[in-house]
Amino acid sequence: MINIGQYIEVVINWMMVHFSTFFDAVNAGIGSFIIGFQHILFGIPFYITILVLAALAWMKAGRGTAIFTALGLLLIYGMGFWEATMQTLALVLSSTCLALIVGVPLGVWTANSPRAEKILRPVLDLMQTMPAFVYLIPAVLFFGLGAVPGVFATIIFAMPPVVRLTGLGIRQVPKNVVEASRSFGATRWQLLYKVQLPLALPTILTGVNQTIMMSLSMVVIAAMIAAGGLGEIVLKGITQMKIGLGFEGGIAVVILAIILDRITQGMAGRKNKKD
Repeated sequence: MINIGQYIEVVINWMMVHFSTFFDAVNAGIGSFIIGFQHILFGIPFYITILVLAALAWMKAGRGTAIFTALGLLLIYGMGFWEATMQTLALVLSSTCLALIVGVPLGVWTANSPRAEKILRPVLDLMQTMPAFVYLIPAVLFFGLGAVPGVFATIIFAMPPVVRLTGLGIRQVPKNVVEASRSFGATRWQLLYKVQLPLALPTILTGVNQTIMMSLSMVVIAAMIAAGGLGEIVLKGITQMKIGLGFEGGIAVVILAIILDRITQGMAGRKNKKD
């Protein structure tokens, strides 16, 4: 019998002993990042947030999405879930931002290095296919309970799409455009920032959309480790057999997911039309 789990436990225990200072620093940094988003979202009156999101939806996705955004957010407020929704949105935004900070450079690296692409492909496959609940175990061991381990687990779970699609977008940039830029004396960094990334932006935005959707699904699951937000309402409905409360929390999650999905899809679609 091969006991792989035993070796994984040894590695995690070793990391907890020798990297405790590092994990404390990461805990403080991610915690501050989350608190910053929460302060912004909680400090804005609900009607201003609704107006801003509805206007953004109108500009990026059309009138129908704007109407749905306004009515959906008003329904969430009327159900009494506004604070939980803003908490979930803060977790999603912080997770997505951190996933993009790490994921986009990794995608650029895989696009420019076949060896890096071969190394990272199985790692991304593992990250994407591993059951979401499994990520909660090391997150709790490293950071305890709360929002930080939830965001940490969400980053790992939601990062693969933006890495893959960033690399794909850069590889799809026409070779004649790349060669023309080099012939005009463009440096490697100028080629990346002024040619490859702008042309790959629609594909990268699709990756951002997928990362946001996966972040939202994972943030809900992270309520199991006291991450808070709408997931806590759904979890309470399950554990206390309050069917109505569970469905109300689920409806709020669906509304938030549709709003974020339509806005980010609209951003990618508009960019494609401009190009």
